[in-house]
This record gives sequence, structure tokens and C-alpha cells, in this order.
Amino acid sequence: MTSDTTTSGSIKNRGRVPDGGVGPAEEIAASGRSTGSSDPKAGRTFEKLARHASGLAIDHRSAEPVPGPKATASELRKLFDIGLPEEGRDDLEVIDRLAAAARPGLVGNTGPGFFGWVMGGSHPVGVAADWLAAAWGQNAAIYGTSPAAAVAEEVVARWLIDLLRLPSESSVGFATGATMSSFICLAAARGEVLRRAGYNLEAEGLFGAPPVSVFIGEEAHTTIFSVLRYLGFGQKNLVVVAADAAGRMRVDDLTKKLESSDGPKIIVGQAGHINSGAFDDFLEIADLARTHNAWLHVDGAFGLWARAVPELSHQCRGVEAADSWAVDGHKWLQIPYDSGFAIIKDEHAHKRAMDTAASYISDGPEDGRNPTQYGPELSRRARGFAVWAVIQSLGKKGIANLILGHCLMARHLKEILEQEPGIKILNEVALNQLAICFDDSSSTIGVDTLTDRVIADVRRENVSFVEGADWMERRIMRVSIISQATRTEDVDSLAGSIIEGWRRVQRAETL
Repeated sequence: MTSDTTTSGSIKNRGRVPDGGVGPAEEIAASGRSTGSSDPKAGRTFEKLARHASGLAIDHRSAEPVPGPKATASELRKLFDIGLPEEGRDDLEVIDRLAAAARPGLVGNTGPGFFGWVMGGSHPVGVAADWLAAAWGQNAAIYGTSPAAAVAEEVVARWLIDLLRLPSESSVGFATGATMSSFICLAAARGEVLRRAGYNLEAEGLFGAPPVSVFIGEEAHTTIFSVLRYLGFGQKNLVVVAADAAGRMRVDDLTKKLESSDGPKIIVGQAGHINSGAFDDFLEIADLARTHNAWLHVDGAFGLWARAVPELSHQCRGVEAADSWAVDGHKWLQIPYDSGFAIIKDEHAHKRAMDTAASYISDGPEDGRNPTQYGPELSRRARGFAVWAVIQSLGKKGIANLILGHCLMARHLKEILEQEPGIKILNEVALNQLAICFDDSSSTIGVDTLTDRVIADVRRENVSFVEGADWMERRIMRVSIISQATRTEDVDSLAGSIIEGWRRVQRAETL
């Protein structure tokens, strides 16, 4: 039965405009807002902006790289804080102003002279793929929101497990970096060790759960302590294990503390210490985890990539026996930020911890994987495209050669610096990390101050970028060789800057 009613709520009259009246479309047009109709100018506008922005990006990557920023915080605030406009600015002007404001505050980690932190150099093919991902505008939540994004991650997950030589049944969550990857892994660990103890975390919640003891090295990366706090673990839940001179967890102390503890247990190991690059003894630790029915998680932000290099993989023997692994993509794999992988051997535990379910989130039998089952975000960018592109560009051999090359450069730098009196390398160079200090017995100031002055001198020269840190109760210069752009000659240049800086500091002391 049809109705001819003309009341405002009728189906027939919805959207119609009385004679001489103004309808919704006209109201929107008058206000300057888009009606959502196809506008041929929009495509031309995007093309103009994309070409302009790509030109600025090309100029940036082609220019002589400057490792450190040129502007102070106050100078940058003046460049960025140009006022909230009442009317929108011209689009090209906006892009130009953004580039001009950002340029003096950019850190040159995409260049060859950056050694300050463990930060990759954003491989060109990854950048290009990332541009496409942004232009495609996909939400990689579920298969239905972007089948291409879901299947790309599904395929890349298998490649990652192959590259890192981890158990084939493992599942992979694509995260922002190693921090969120550890969050995902340790969320799965929390639920699983409680399940083994007969407690259903998903049903009962954390309050009232049996206490879980987390065994962690005293020199674990700071983000692990943060992640544990996010997951509801307090200081009383942590059993801190003593570390040796290289920052490795001492197996004897771990053994003793495991034996004196009851209840559910999680062990957090480290593949690649942030200062020394050293690896925990996973052969021994994995055996202890099995004996005590503990979940073993590995923070392998950069060090786990040693598994992809035949000449280095012996350093992390036994790591494949762990239950979960967190690893970055934007470090050694050179994926543009943000990229990390949460790899978990037990896919069911992974999904129990992360799955987001709702009636509108479709999950058909013919679908590919639903990314939201493996991470905490329902809305996120499609991270798999750039990973797919970089792995395809480098291949297994290219990835192995890149990593090995950086490690050989680190040993080369150590050999040069050790020839200079007063320069001390505090770590055995296991990977790509050097911990350096400077000591002059005739100096009237402390070793820590000397080290800071050398760091400042190298930074002032602004040919190479280095950073400082506190380790083993002393100040060190940290050198991380990890950018895909770095070559041996760049390391030689860094060595020259460090040695000359050290000599200048010594001369200043004698004046």
C-alpha cells in the first residue's frame, strides 16, 4: 500500500522542496560546505598538491643531509604558531608553510651521518609505498574495510616468520613499533598464564586474579617497564633479575628467583641490549621457562633481526623456543615510521587478548584475515603495504647484507677509535652498537663531563649526529649504525669527528 501523505515525516516527501523553498542541498551549497557530489576539480587539486609535496620530499632527500636540527624549540614555535585562521588558507601555501616550518627542526636520520639512536633510514621504496597507502586511504581494521590491506598483511606475516626463522604457526600483529608489539604480546601472555592457572581473565577481569610474577632483567629496555604498567602490573609483580657487565640477564639469578616463586610466571628476555647489543642466553632461559610453565617473551626490537643473518644468528640460539617476540620494522628493516610486529606462537592466545567483535564487523567464511584480531586498534592505517614493498625490494639476501654490513662497520669503528689514547669502548661489539667513554688521567674534571663535552663537540660540527646515555653508572656516547644510507666512508668520517673532538676537548683542558 502506498501513501500520498505530504507530512514532513513521510517517505514520499523526504528531501523534496516546497515550491519556492530552499532544500538541504541548496542550504549546504550556500554555507560553502561540500554536498558530497563528484567534483572534477578535486582530482586536479590532489594532483597539484601531490606533485608539489613530492617535489619538496625529493628536494629534502636529495639535499646534502644535515644530521642535527638547526632551530631551537622557541624558533620552531614561531615558525609553526602562525595563528588559527578564520578562513582556510590556500592549499599549496599550507604545504609550503609546513615544509618551511619543519625543515630547520628535522633530525637527519634518513641520511648517512646519523648515529644517535637506533632509528632506520626509511627505505625509498617504503616511502613510495607509504605515499600510496596514504593516498589509498584504507582503514586496515578488518578484511571488509580493505581486502587489499588485509591480504597484504597476511602474506607479509608469513614472510616475516620466514625471515626471522620463527615457528610457522605463529601469528603476527602489525603495530606502531616494538613498544606496542610488546604490549600485544604481554597482554596475550597475561591471559594465557592465568588460563593455565585456571582463571578466565576475559570473563572475570584482572581484579581478583591470581598474582602473576614477571621476571625481567634489571637492564631491560625502559619501554617494557612501561608496557607492564599499562597492563596492570605494579612494582610488586616484578621480579628484577641481576644483569652482567654486558646488560644480559644472569641465568643463575633467574634460576634462583624462579625456584623461590609460586603461581603464574612470565619471563621477559632481551635480544639486543640497547647499549651493548648483547643477547640474553635464550638456550638456558627457554629451558627454565619450560620447567616453570612460564611464558617467555622476547624484546627483540632490533636485535632479533640477527636471525636473518647466517653470520650473526648464533647469538640468539634458542630464541625460537620463546612464546612471543616483539620486533621493529622501522629500525633495521628501514620501513617508514610507524612499523612494528607482535609475533605470538599461540594464535588462540593472541586472538583472546586482542579480538574486537561486533555485529557490524563482518567476518565471512571467504574473507582473508581480519587484522583487528591481532592488535588493539580498530581504525588504523594500512601498515602492510610498505613492509611488502621493502621486503620485495631487498629480498632475503639484501636484508642480511644490510644488517651484516652495519655490524661490520661497528667493528671497524671500534678498531679505529681504540687506537686513540683515552677513548674506551665499553662493550664487546655484538651487533651495531658502541658504548664509548673518554678518560684523561691528567684532566681535572670527571670522565662523565669529558664524555659530554666530546658529544657536544661532535654535535656542534654537525657532520655526524651522536647521543649520550647513562650506563653502568657512567656517561657514555652511544653510537648506533643502522641507516640504510650509511657507508664505510660515513663511519670513517664519524671516527674522525670523534677523535678530533676528543683532541679539542683535551686541548681546551690544558689552556
